[in-house]
Amino acid sequence: MSETTAQRRDPVDAHLYLLATMAFFGSAFTSSKVVVGHVPHQVAAALRFGGGAVILLLILAVAGRRSGPFVWREAVRAGLVGLLGVFAYNLFFFWGLSLAPSVDGSIIVPVLSPVLTTTALLVMGKETASVPRIAGLVLGVAGAVVFFLGIGDAAGGVSGQRLTGDLVYLLGAAAWAAYSITSKRVLAGIEPLRATTYGTVAGSLGLVLLALPAVPDTHWSSLPASTWANVGYLAVGPTAIAYLCFYRGLRSVSPSTATVMMFAVPVFGVTSSVLFLDESFTATQVAGGVVMLAGAVLAVTQGRFARAGRKAAPAPQASPSAVAPEGARAN
Repeated sequence: MSETTAQRRDPVDAHLYLLATMAFFGSAFTSSKVVVGHVPHQVAAALRFGGGAVILLLILAVAGRRSGPFVWREAVRAGLVGLLGVFAYNLFFFWGLSLAPSVDGSIIVPVLSPVLTTTALLVMGKETASVPRIAGLVLGVAGAVVFFLGIGDAAGGVSGQRLTGDLVYLLGAAAWAAYSITSKRVLAGIEPLRATTYGTVAGSLGLVLLALPAVPDTHWSSLPASTWANVGYLAVGPTAIAYLCFYRGLRSVSPSTATVMMFAVPVFGVTSSVLFLDESFTATQVAGGVVMLAGAVLAVTQGRFARAGRKAAPAPQASPSAVAPEGARAN
């Protein structure tokens, strides 16, 4: 293959890697919901990220020489950030799954995380305000309000448990936004595989400690094979392979392109939830979700959607939240 052909294929391969990442992230909502249906949500989170941490440690051991020597300062920095991005985020993520349909989370978390991140950066003066960005934020918030107003049960009334679960999802989106802002500075200079591994290990240890009181309430002997299959899938697919695909994709495209690709997560999440869990949502929620998504894309890209893939311009600061909101952890 000639050098020119290889250069042309690089962006194509990168987009395929990123699309695979978003598919893994989207499917994680459905698969996690299956696990939460059989074990306490704390245990489900610990199983997923405990397994993911082991896999990442094995990968790091194999690639250790190529990724550089172990440095305690890097491990501590990445570990502290992991407590926010892995532990805190997934505490809310799995808690929300125990109360509300996964289809709600697959819309709320990946769409509102970049909106909350962009809002926080504007308030802190780290982002510049523009008409498209402000309009996008207003649309995103308006869509979220419509989405929450559309929550109803089969009888047409408001389902208190589902509403509570969706609010918990919102807390998860806020936790991921906070992680995105802090990790950009704290993890600067740390090799991506090491940063992901250290953060996942630290966060999973926190999740394991949180899950210990609930372990006696888990009926291990009666867990169906499908539950263990989903635990294995979550550890390998959305937690380990997805991040390797993500970092591979970022080698050839700009962060802004990866940001836009992240908005495919709700598509995969909603599709898998409807197909495999037979979940549904109201027409009002559909309308709110569409408005939320439009606002988020506008806020993150500032109306430069068409140019995002053509130049690696200063990527919007919200890109860390967008490119991995289940991201290095979620889904």
